[in-house]
Amino acid sequence: MTQGAIQVLSSGWEFRCETDERWLPVSQVPSNVHTELLNHGLIPDPFKDVNGLEVSWVAERTWSYRTRFVTPSNGRVQGSKTDLVFEGLDTFATARLNGKVILQADNMFVEHRVDISNLLADVTENTLEITFEPARDRGLELVKAHPEHDFIVHQTEVSRGPVRKAQYHWGWDWGPILLTCGPWKPVRLECYVSRIEEIKVDYEIHKNRGVPPVLEATIHAHVLGPVAELKADLQFPGGRVVTLRDRNATPAAPSWRYSSTKFSIEDPDLWWPRGYGPQNLCDVRVRAIASDGSTVLAEEHQKIGFRKAQLVQEKDQFGQSFYFRVNGVDIFSGGSCWIPADSFLPQIPPKRYQDWIQLLADGNQNMIRVWGGGIYEPEVFYAACDELGILVWQDFMFACASYPTYPDYLTSITTEARQNIRRLRHHPSIILWCGNNEDYQLVERYHLEYNFTTDKDPQSWLKSTFPARYIYEHLLPNLIHAETPSTPYHPSSPWGNGTSTTLKVDPTVGDIHQWDLWNGEARPWQALPQMGGRFVSEFGMMGYPAEETLHGFVTDPAERHVGSRTMDFHNKAVVHERRMLGYVGENFRLQAWGRDLGAFAHLTQVMQADAVGLGYKAWRRGWGGQGQRRCGGVLVWQLNDCWPVVSWAVVDYYLVRKPVFYAIKRAMAPLAVAVTRKFHDWTARPADELWRRNTGHVDSRKMLTDIELDVWVASSKLEAAKGKVVVRFVSVRTGEEVRERIEEEVEVQPNGCTEVLTGYKFDWAKATVAEPEHFVIQAALWVDGTQVSGDTSWPDPIKYLDFPDRGVTVKDRGQGLIEVSAEKPVKGLRMEGMMS
Repeated sequence: MTQGAIQVLSSGWEFRCETDERWLPVSQVPSNVHTELLNHGLIPDPFKDVNGLEVSWVAERTWSYRTRFVTPSNGRVQGSKTDLVFEGLDTFATARLNGKVILQADNMFVEHRVDISNLLADVTENTLEITFEPARDRGLELVKAHPEHDFIVHQTEVSRGPVRKAQYHWGWDWGPILLTCGPWKPVRLECYVSRIEEIKVDYEIHKNRGVPPVLEATIHAHVLGPVAELKADLQFPGGRVVTLRDRNATPAAPSWRYSSTKFSIEDPDLWWPRGYGPQNLCDVRVRAIASDGSTVLAEEHQKIGFRKAQLVQEKDQFGQSFYFRVNGVDIFSGGSCWIPADSFLPQIPPKRYQDWIQLLADGNQNMIRVWGGGIYEPEVFYAACDELGILVWQDFMFACASYPTYPDYLTSITTEARQNIRRLRHHPSIILWCGNNEDYQLVERYHLEYNFTTDKDPQSWLKSTFPARYIYEHLLPNLIHAETPSTPYHPSSPWGNGTSTTLKVDPTVGDIHQWDLWNGEARPWQALPQMGGRFVSEFGMMGYPAEETLHGFVTDPAERHVGSRTMDFHNKAVVHERRMLGYVGENFRLQAWGRDLGAFAHLTQVMQADAVGLGYKAWRRGWGGQGQRRCGGVLVWQLNDCWPVVSWAVVDYYLVRKPVFYAIKRAMAPLAVAVTRKFHDWTARPADELWRRNTGHVDSRKMLTDIELDVWVASSKLEAAKGKVVVRFVSVRTGEEVRERIEEEVEVQPNGCTEVLTGYKFDWAKATVAEPEHFVIQAALWVDGTQVSGDTSWPDPIKYLDFPDRGVTVKDRGQGLIEVSAEKPVKGLRMEGMMS
């Protein structure tokens, strides 16, 4: 914010297609052309039915936006400047003011500031027009213009490779092809004499055992225009204020960079991740003051949190660790991957962002990974993460491609990266900047040149078949070091320090994307405990959204069945028909699923909850204790959707929670007991020296006769907790306990995992029933006479079990309370319509 005049040009806009002379009113800017066409009834809703196929022509046209504004009166003040600021134009845009070209833009992620002072000198009313060319056409032209690059693009088509636009607009395996255009961020006029262009707070936190931490910080401010004094105030929680002044300015200087002397604070109020301490934020206020000593020429505000962030990668008995340490405390990162919350970004209101992050916090999650095929999110997103203590893993916007490195492209992405680092670096929640998503996987798949250990010359990388290495291992880390040295950097996700970067999962180093669940080998989800790594930054299982969401996007009742044309259109995953039916068929009985969409959707949701919940609790077990950090974090793919769809999302487009949301919440509780049983694969005999191929010759009796169980308690608390673990064995048939309970007094170690039972063999000789039968293992953790956590392990596969009358009773107790009881174990109970 400046003390000059700011006019946001949000209303009074019109738009039209190149083939149409009519100008139609725009609802408001920010805008994109699809939403304006939808508002005028000129296209059907792309989110419903198969309408997405009917709107493809929109991306093939050239579109223009225009508005008129009066020359600001204070823009004529002696010595003042007037700038037109375009916060974001999507994507190939030419801006004209009164018929004169003032800007040609080609990067959606870059803000543009144009000095128009001289163009306004003798003009009262001005016309601003912005023309947007088709991104796909321009992308194909760039591919043709640069034959020196082999453009390799996955998930979509090659035209997106050289285009700096949100990559998911080309469609993904969860999103539609909707190539938007328009002024997707605000456009504003700024009139000023002086302007604070940049604030930077560099700091270090020194912590020594037994003494309070010390904060040492320096404030930098870049001021344009004359200024006699610069004043900075830091308002800490609790009322402590630090004031800094610099009176050494030259009043006539056109550009002046201010740097305060370093200051120190003992025992500062630090910012902590959720569950580990308070989210203390400091208000930073910087003012540029005129020579009269009182007139404020310009002013800027920021909120910053002080924290010491480390990515711990140390050699250990398991290979090399990968976890985060904040303010000296090891943090297990349990959270989700984030994609853009809508295909049409301008229609996301601030509250919707806040609701998403609040939902994440309500689910006991403490990290979100902003995926590299989307956007650098708006301020409100990161502010919500700051306030709620959610750690942010921030990808740069590169995903699933071998990107080019010709000079104009490198210049563009350098500007993009620097601008967004500077915009976001004050947010304490950003714990990591990451170079890209899965780009190194193309190295193996296409045999690209990559020699991490012997080739350390960045210039040689530009001449290789994998030139983008220059971006991820040279350009971006240097920018991070210069602009935000207090935040770690990681070249890619996944990436294993140059030793493991590709499709092959290495559980000993770096982060991994575990897609042998669903994709790849499509292994049974029950095998997840053996499929972990040092940090699982992607994994997931697909599940249908809520039935009301399904009915919302399938408007024809005749299409509301599994495998309909509309249902298939709203599932973009490759071979989803085989994978979904395969996983459901392996685990559940399919009864008239083709005629009952709701029943099939429910089965997929139960399966998703079982699979993802097992991944969280099993890999959190690997958090171990100090010096035993086998697994440093788990991030599910994905938290959200960008349209109504069948996907891996934990919560659907309308913020309706799937059952998997609650499975994660239980597994990530501050104190969480967990129980698993030995897995017997009933679908195939693993290949060995005798059997050279997998077969179906398995002994299904082992699920009754060969039972081993593990029980443990995971804790994110920083102090030990004493409690009791009770393990019950409950008959599926009768609801009675089939043997005596196991009760163990435990002292749960802080910030780690405490083993209770390991490889415990169930002995039917100690059972109270005559013959072996199926039972549910139920584990509960009691602290101070209260059950604080519970978990269950069911026999697999569920389809082998019978569920006669369960004796379920549901009572409405009033005041929002519902009591549910059952005489026998119940799996996947769903209640609807109980609350008024």
